[in-house]
Formats: sequence, C-alpha cells, structure tokens
Amino acid sequence: MQLDASLSWLALALTPGMASRLSARVLKQFGSPDGVFRASPTDLESCHLPAPVVQALVKKEAFKRAEKELAGVRKIAGCGLLNWTDPEYPQTLLQIYDPPVLLYVRGDPQVLNLPSLSIVGTRKPTLYGTQMAQRLGRELAARGLVIVSGMARGIDGIGHQGALDAHGRAIGVLGTGIDLCYPKENKKLYEKVLERGAIISEFPLKTHPAPENFPVRNRIVAGMPLGVVVVEGAQYSGSLITSRLAMEFGREVFGVPGNVTQPVSFAPNLLIKQGAKLVTCGEDVIEELPTPVRAALVKAEQPETEQRNLLAAAALNGSQKKLYEMLSAEQPMHIDDIVERSGLNSSEVLATLFDLEMKGIVRQSPGKQFSKVLL
Repeated sequence: MQLDASLSWLALALTPGMASRLSARVLKQFGSPDGVFRASPTDLESCHLPAPVVQALVKKEAFKRAEKELAGVRKIAGCGLLNWTDPEYPQTLLQIYDPPVLLYVRGDPQVLNLPSLSIVGTRKPTLYGTQMAQRLGRELAARGLVIVSGMARGIDGIGHQGALDAHGRAIGVLGTGIDLCYPKENKKLYEKVLERGAIISEFPLKTHPAPENFPVRNRIVAGMPLGVVVVEGAQYSGSLITSRLAMEFGREVFGVPGNVTQPVSFAPNLLIKQGAKLVTCGEDVIEELPTPVRAALVKAEQPETEQRNLLAAAALNGSQKKLYEMLSAEQPMHIDDIVERSGLNSSEVLATLFDLEMKGIVRQSPGKQFSKVLL
C-alpha cells in the first residue's frame, strides 16, 4: 500500500459532493484522479457534475485536506490506503456499480481477496440467534472462508467471534473512520479481528457514527463476499437492506429460519419465502458456492469441542438425560421451573446442571436461566 501514490485518490474522495457514483463516472471518463484534476471546467460539466463540485475540482480544494488526512493515516499503526488500481483492493467490489474510490485498511490486506461470506443480523438477538450465528461463523471459518460483518453489536460481532473461535479469519467493515471502534464494547473484538484479518472503512478519519453511514457501509458488506447469511432481523432491519443489495449485486443470499412468533425472525423468514437458501448449518451454505471455491476449501472436520459435546450427550445418566431433554435451545428455563417440572430436589438439579455445563452441552444465562447448547 503506497501512501504517497494515494494523495490524488484521497483528494478526489474528499472533494465535497463527490459520492462514489460520481467518482466512478469521472474516473471512467478521465482515466485517473490526476486526469480528473487536470480536466477543464467544460469537460467536467459534460459529466453532469453539479457546479460547486466542478469548481472544487478545478481549484483542487481538497488537496490540503488530503495531505492532512494522509499524515493522520501514517500515525495509525498498520494503516494504509487502497485504491482501484491496487492489486490488494477487493476485486469483487469493482464489480458493483458504486465501489468505494478509496479504502482505509488496517491488518492484513491479503484477506480482502480471499473467498468470504457475510453474517449479518439484529443487534438484539435471541439465544437461538446467538447460538446459530456463532455456530455458522465457526463452521464456515473452519472450512477456510473469511467471515465479513459490519462489526455491529449483536449478530455481526457474534459471527466474527465464532470465526475467531475456530482460528479463522475475519474482515470488519466500519461505518465510522478506521480510527474509531463503534460500538465501544467491541474494542476487544476489533483487536482480535486485526490479528486474524483486516478492518476496513471508506470514511475519513474521525468520522463518527451517523445513521446515514450504515447503509453506505452495508453495500460493502453485501458486495465484497460471495454471499450474505441473515440470521435474525426485524421488518425494517439493516440486514434486509444488506441482503437486497447482495441480490442486486448477484451474490448468494441465505436465511436461517426462525420462530414465526418472534419479530426478529421476520427478515430471514421473508427472504426464504422470496427464494433465499434456507440454512441450518455451514454445509448448507458451502454447497451453494461455486465449484472452484468449494474445491479450494479445507476438508470439513468436526471441531474438538463439538466432538466432546456429542460424546458427552451420548453418555448421560438418568437425571442428566432428563434435564437435558427438558431444556430448549431457543427459550431459557429458570431454575425454579426446572426443579418443579423435573420432580427432583433443588440440590440434585443444581448438581446435575453443573455437570451438564462442564460437558459443554448446557449454558447458564444471567438470572439462573438454563438452555441447551446447539451441537
């Protein structure tokens, strides 16, 4: 990533009014940012640019800001810039109608052109959604796919965590400047993704989260990977926007079916009704990928943790089996209800649940709530 070579690209991206579509138009017309800045007002006007934008380009008003921005990029460890001509720029993004002119990148830029899939969904997942996002992230990453998300709280971050649990690779796409972590509670995840992949953004440094930034970010989440997996999302969720963009870009769209009585099941269930592939595990996704991609993936191997869990589930004694079969993966049950329904005394129930937790097949949530772990 040659920073000095990016100055004119940066100036073009920072010119007020030059959105991605306008930038694509003038770059196609004049061949390069230098060509754009050398163009006459008449030639620029022929591209149907607004008069203020033409004036800003002719006067090269953005170069001072670009120099300052470049100095800021140099101060951030491992940060660089990628433009359309860089081989590390995600080639899949060049296929969409408004690719970012410039990407800020931290981490390993080589992952940007590896086969990838996005996992997206609600910021307030159910226990079932949490388990499915983590499971899919883990299974897909274990096969060698890079997991992409918008780094939001909820399903996005959980999918990434699943990938990292499998020692896989991940790409976070920010709706802020690359120097900001939003939401703040994802700071540790941000650092882990940097270690195992890359963080990217098209927004200038110090850009704070704003509602209008996230639909812009979503087109990268939709356009860069081979497909998008929607785990949970309400009727007007960003995951629906992302999945519809993915369809426009010719990407695969997958939906994890959800409980029809849950509002967060609306998005995936609607997408499935409209023709998205219904998925319950990583293999359901992989079998839809292009043959060359499938052939290049690492052989499916069951993670050791899952092997242990399956063996543990097959070797339960009477009270363990009774409690395990009573619990649900979707709806946690309170300890008092477990005692009442099981007919066992509270000491025996607590001891048995503790054993099941140690086997990794039962999870305790805050408030003495227990649920089955999806295997």
